[in-house]
Amino acid sequence: MLTKIKAALEKMGIENYQIEENRGESLECFFIRRNLDLKRRTDTEDYTVTVYKTLEKDGKKLLGSSTAHVHPGMDSAEIEQALGDANFAASLAGNAYYELYQGQKHEHVPSTSAIAAHPLEECMKIMADAVFAEDTRDDVFINSSEIFVRKNTKHIISSTGTDVSFETCDVMGEYVVQCITPQNVETCRQFNYREPDGEALRKDIQETMTMTQARAQAKGACPSGQYPVIISGSNVATLMRYYVMRSDASMIYQKFSSFAVGDNVQGEDIQGDPLTVVLKAKEPFSNEGIPMEDRVLIENGVLKTLHGATRFARYLGIEPTGSYRSVEVPVGSTPMDQLRSGKYLHVITFSDFNMNPLTGYFGGEIRLGFLCDGETVTPITGGSISGSMIELQKNMTFSEERYRGADYEGPFAVKIENVNVAGA
Repeated sequence: MLTKIKAALEKMGIENYQIEENRGESLECFFIRRNLDLKRRTDTEDYTVTVYKTLEKDGKKLLGSSTAHVHPGMDSAEIEQALGDANFAASLAGNAYYELYQGQKHEHVPSTSAIAAHPLEECMKIMADAVFAEDTRDDVFINSSEIFVRKNTKHIISSTGTDVSFETCDVMGEYVVQCITPQNVETCRQFNYREPDGEALRKDIQETMTMTQARAQAKGACPSGQYPVIISGSNVATLMRYYVMRSDASMIYQKFSSFAVGDNVQGEDIQGDPLTVVLKAKEPFSNEGIPMEDRVLIENGVLKTLHGATRFARYLGIEPTGSYRSVEVPVGSTPMDQLRSGKYLHVITFSDFNMNPLTGYFGGEIRLGFLCDGETVTPITGGSISGSMIELQKNMTFSEERYRGADYEGPFAVKIENVNVAGA
């Protein structure tokens, strides 16, 4: 198929392009209670072709781009039609000119995940066993679950010399825990690991069952006001996305962010734990074939790195690094027992927890929380929290307990002072 695409590009006189080939296989299992409802195996192959066209308008040099999707069932005429449409669209979408990334050929990089070294069925069994090992009760139980084990090989070729390929693996899915007394409630949880980590999944399910049982006993929302709020698990990763997005070259070039290297991005007067964030290269190359490496983003509250894809990095005059989504944050020195002292609201689950990188505001509706008045801990449900990272980031205290997901490793929890709570 690559030969057909290259032949079509040459025939149409398209000189600047990038081809991304993706080949994947997955095993997908769907369960109702403990019974396998559906088992499906998939093999996929698809191609995304980006064409670039140099333009000129009012004496200014521009660069337009557009993408075409090609699948193996297309013949040569259909491929040429798709590429021709993309080439025409590129001529209408001129942006400020920039030099495309000048890549090179690298050896194929295989995945180091255990998923790559074992049959998908073995990895599926590890995760399915982890799910059902905890499903032993009648009052709180897993009413449904789905697990996907995936391998993918990506191959990137460009007209400017890039020729790289690498393998990625992951296991992902979701499960629904149900508690039927004293009221019928459900908690839906998603998971995503780069290894078949049955131990981590079992721990997550144990906590979810405990949380769901507590939610069934919760009566209502807490009084409105400002509270020290504890946020935990994957929601901490959502908060950290603020710093990743605000330091991206695209955000800075478009004036959505004022971050600059050397800035005290956590504020001048840090009263909690100073923040350190490391960008993690979970894949060896970016979607443009740029070699990826771990980079210190923030050290003790000070921004050390700007990052981004080629276009906006060129505009800012910095090195194209590729776009990052995975981070690692050092754990704090405060154990959870100490973090949960005095008065606090620990929000365990949200209906949806959001972080707006443009404004710095975060918030979400509370599905389950634990409110402590200094002595008594009460499960609550309903209401919402909201706050501004810009205003509150000076007062963050991180737990010494660790949390690990596919794209975040760091403190399990963070305590933030003076968060607004809308409740009863």
